Amino acid sequence: MAAPMHFPTATAEAFPVELGRFVDQTVGVAQAEQLFDLLCAFALNFDCPWIAYDYLTPDQRFLTPVRRNQRVILNYPDKWQERYFEMGYDKIDPIIKASRTRTGAFRWSDVYRDACTSEDERRVFDEAAKFGLRSGISIAMHGPNGSFAIMSFARDREFQNRTVTYLQLAAFHFHLKATRLENSSDVEETPDLSTREKECILWTARGKSSWEIGTILGISVNTANFHIKNAMQKLDTSSRTVAAIKALQFGIISL
Repeated sequence: MAAPMHFPTATAEAFPVELGRFVDQTVGVAQAEQLFDLLCAFALNFDCPWIAYDYLTPDQRFLTPVRRNQRVILNYPDKWQERYFEMGYDKIDPIIKASRTRTGAFRWSDVYRDACTSEDERRVFDEAAKFGLRSGISIAMHGPNGSFAIMSFARDREFQNRTVTYLQLAAFHFHLKATRLENSSDVEETPDLSTREKECILWTARGKSSWEIGTILGISVNTANFHIKNAMQKLDTSSRTVAAIKALQFGIISL
């Protein structure tokens, strides 16, 4: 992996621009490693140097120590990776346990404080902090037949809510692209969205709620939800966030 360039911390106004640039840069990329390098560069806008992407099948209970393939790819410190597998933390990782029952982004600090988290599981977080991974978020992305992927971002301090939102969007985009690489022979037809559906999904991609979209477009909340739901159906997803990412990928909208 080429040494990533460090970007200055993005201002709130620059977040959508940086996300749009990341999405544009991934167009035509055919290798998971290249996608990961672009994601690393994007995350540096948020002073986030550590990223891990793990894909687990339904019968897979823990990770395997593989660093750079399409199923497991990460840039965590080598010493922490060695310690992680040496201590058998892959078998008790609380992030994996939490991801089995959660969807979307969650904070490591919330899992740490959860009454269901054991002292042994908390030790995983405590030791990770000694290697620079003091604070993090993970995004659980569930697929068919019980499979799921986990994208984790770590740094030395807590993430702001706005930062979590944009890292989650980037994680979904990476996951969809990486998954599609495994089925590159499948050609998917671009869905035909109406003008209003495109407008609603565009504002969804910009982080607006249905109420805010209704106010911006001069329509009711119910009407906004109606168009978003139609767009989700055409984009074959039950998540408005994934619908926004797919619309970006197809070139239906642009930030």
